[in-house]
Amino acid sequence: MMRRLVLAAVLVGSVVATSVSPAAMAQGLPNSRSELAYSFAPLVKRVSPAVVNIYTTTTARVQRRLPFPFPGMPQQGGERVQNSLGSGVLVGADGLIVTNAHVVKGADEIRVVLADRREYEAKLITQDERYDLALLRIEGSDEKFPFLELRDSDSIEVGDMVLAIGNPFGLNQTVTSGIVSAVARSAGGINDSNFFLQTDAAINPGNSGGALVALDGRLIGINTAIYSQSGGSVGIGFATPSNIVERMISTGTTGGRIVRPWLGVSMQRVTPDLAAGFGLSRPAGLVVKDVFVGGPGAAAGLKRNDVIVGIREQAIDDEAALRFRLSTLNPGTVVPVKVMRGGKEVVVDLKLAAPPEDPPRDLSLLEGRQPLSGASVVNLSPAVAEEMGLAEWRPGIIIVDVKAGAYASRFVRPGDMILGVNGQEVKNVAELKKRVASGINSISVGRDGVVFPVQFR
Repeated sequence: MMRRLVLAAVLVGSVVATSVSPAAMAQGLPNSRSELAYSFAPLVKRVSPAVVNIYTTTTARVQRRLPFPFPGMPQQGGERVQNSLGSGVLVGADGLIVTNAHVVKGADEIRVVLADRREYEAKLITQDERYDLALLRIEGSDEKFPFLELRDSDSIEVGDMVLAIGNPFGLNQTVTSGIVSAVARSAGGINDSNFFLQTDAAINPGNSGGALVALDGRLIGINTAIYSQSGGSVGIGFATPSNIVERMISTGTTGGRIVRPWLGVSMQRVTPDLAAGFGLSRPAGLVVKDVFVGGPGAAAGLKRNDVIVGIREQAIDDEAALRFRLSTLNPGTVVPVKVMRGGKEVVVDLKLAAPPEDPPRDLSLLEGRQPLSGASVVNLSPAVAEEMGLAEWRPGIIIVDVKAGAYASRFVRPGDMILGVNGQEVKNVAELKKRVASGINSISVGRDGVVFPVQFR
């Protein structure tokens, strides 16, 4: 059976306490039954009030078809109410809640239920589907709510114990325990960050948006997805690290969005062959292929064939690690970047910058009787690349949308780059529109790093 990532929709929040001190446990095996006894109960009691159930109501328009319609009789339309369940975590005394974006996506009504069964209406403040995070706020109450403080997710190590409190399968306030089984786990296809804490604490459908809590009672992650063959927990769960959650809170509550800074360079992963060629002890890091004139990398002194291996004392092993580290930092921040240059370690101070929209996007819908009719295209800039979650930027034209049922949907899809028309290179949207107006017989498409031709008849 094909393995698949199953989005969990749950409630999680928890804590762990033990009657045996860490120092005592480190001394060896317990000497009595009293030393053996331990309980998470004190921590669970302290943190569970900050974990909430989220109930959403969505009204969907549906088309009812008559079993035996008369000619010319219109089909009857109607509405269907859909309900869904998830979890959330209070992160502010004013009723601020963080959850997964997929928990509240498209919701017409959002209600939250606290651990003591009090119910409130909640308002969506902002959501970012790229990181699958959303912020809500409880309405109609001036009271102070219990909340969890955030802990630096970089302080967590493999083997640390964690708790998850949630609402799996509709079972309220269920607590599971486990350990952090991996940090900096790359799990493609979940969100743009693609960088997670992995745990073997049981997480099931209904836990999405819930809390992953360390033994000190602080939030280290928002449970987001599970890896499963059956749809149930197999001991591999993924949580969005609290450092991304913190950035979401700081930007989202002020009306902004998470913007991943731009380094002004293009890179590729270090393979074993490249590692040997650069004299590296192992295949890790990113090789600088090009340094863009006027960009942050050029100003900092980065050079072609530099190998970026760390930012702010954090190792950079691959593209996912770099995207995550940049997502936790604000443009304008000066960070030390560790590179290997000519077999020697060099540290450069790089001032992060917001990705520029250069060239202007020139959003255009291609219409008419031609193969790309129904496709919307823009000029690809660093800003557009960041919005679309692309690993890197390169000049060109990218498809951002294709109308449902449009002729273009037979040949292209969002994220494709149009590289050429009729065997000739096209560099921008204006040039593409001229070629389309003159008639096209073939196009060259870039998709997932592969370039292939498309012939039209």
